[in-house]
Amino acid sequence: MQMNKNILALMPVFVFMIIMLIVSIYVRRASAKKASEGFVKDYFIGSRSLGGFVLAMTTVATYSSVSSFVGGPGQAWSIGFGWIYMSVVQVTALLLVLGILGKKMAMVSRKIDAVTIIDVIRHRYQSDVLANISAIIIVIFFAATMVAQFVGGAKLFEAVTGYSYLTGLIVFGLVVVIYTTVGGFRGVAITDAICAVVMLAGMVILLIGIIRQGGGYENIMENIAATKPEMLEPLSGGNMPVSLYISQWMLVGIFTLGLPQSAVRCLSYKDTKSLHHAIILGTVVVGAMNIGMNFIGVLSAGVLTGNLSDYGNSVDNIIPLAIAGSLKPLVAGICIIGPIAASISTISSLLLSTTSSIVKDVYMHEKEKKGHAVSEKTTTMLSQICTLVIGLIIFGISINPPSVIWKINMFAFGGLESAFFWIFLLGMFWKKANKAGAISAIIGGAVCYCVTMFFGWKIANLHQILIGISVSLLCMVIGSVVGKKTDDTVLKLYF
Repeated sequence: MQMNKNILALMPVFVFMIIMLIVSIYVRRASAKKASEGFVKDYFIGSRSLGGFVLAMTTVATYSSVSSFVGGPGQAWSIGFGWIYMSVVQVTALLLVLGILGKKMAMVSRKIDAVTIIDVIRHRYQSDVLANISAIIIVIFFAATMVAQFVGGAKLFEAVTGYSYLTGLIVFGLVVVIYTTVGGFRGVAITDAICAVVMLAGMVILLIGIIRQGGGYENIMENIAATKPEMLEPLSGGNMPVSLYISQWMLVGIFTLGLPQSAVRCLSYKDTKSLHHAIILGTVVVGAMNIGMNFIGVLSAGVLTGNLSDYGNSVDNIIPLAIAGSLKPLVAGICIIGPIAASISTISSLLLSTTSSIVKDVYMHEKEKKGHAVSEKTTTMLSQICTLVIGLIIFGISINPPSVIWKINMFAFGGLESAFFWIFLLGMFWKKANKAGAISAIIGGAVCYCVTMFFGWKIANLHQILIGISVSLLCMVIGSVVGKKTDDTVLKLYF
């Protein structure tokens, strides 16, 4: 099912990319004129000025990556309604992050003048070693996630427009690297908000197109019931076992509290009212988006009725082919802006967080520790150069793409959660958590997770996140019990 090159499908994406670039440049210039707290705070956390709508949408856009629009719905096409029942847990993601960490982390970050998540970790546990390990882990797993986003967006572009994978990579990949470099956090937050709105619009357009292509909702459901009745069952005839439910509920639900890219949003909002509005709006939007896209994936089974081998043996091809087959070229071009927006919003957020880990948390801290002040001009130049260079490196890796986007994304999710979940949660709510516990938890959790993923070791057929999280907790508790207690002057700021 290969489309010929179609300029009508290309134009909406091209126009959207230009708009994102213009908005980012405008926001950067406007914020530079009125920034009162200096480049670092404005570039990395938007001078703590995000309102409820932007906070909600940037958090949703960061969480809802291209796998939410391509890989996940592709699995729903294969498995059926069981995948939707599993995805319901994603409704809790934003509520958990902003609801549990939001207020406490914001208050602490203001007291200690923290600009990044690693600033908070360094201060809470009084450890440069822990901060440097955190930076390394963030860079590694964020890089894996960003590669998945570049690949997903470019594959979608290729399938719908008929232009090559490399053309798609250049069109949106380079633009997102450039606008992230220019715009900083505030620019990323506002473009993320635009992306989130576009994601919802794209989802609605695709839903209408697939229902029409399938001859109506009832006809699609009758077709599924007749040809693949197991798709209507919660366990999908054994394709959606209980162990997979539990695994996914842990991975994309409960433990998303440990994702640094979401936690950093807790440092950036304006006031408590903004936080409350973001929790309500964000929970509704992330639920509608993730459940809605997986529902579309199921309905696609009534339109793309062949076997997986008919569609390139990859579930990542399902949604791109559904878009191309159910919508006219111009409408298809408008529709793919949604999942491409999911891709670029995730890339921009992770790219900025990666830069902050390297420039702010490692380079600037080491310089300041030695008594060498880093000028704002130098900071500005290094931050933007680092963002550009990292973005281009990830872009280069994506030219020869790996396969199965959602698995790459889930691997990175699990690694970050195993490393940071208990450090965030217990650091904010358990006085006895200390440096020894945190260092052993981040190393133990991340290493055990990666080793068990590599060898395929599991407990009760559950995802390796269970092993990573459990080992991390055990290390945190043992290390905190036997290690030196954190200084009371530090703890007073947290409890």
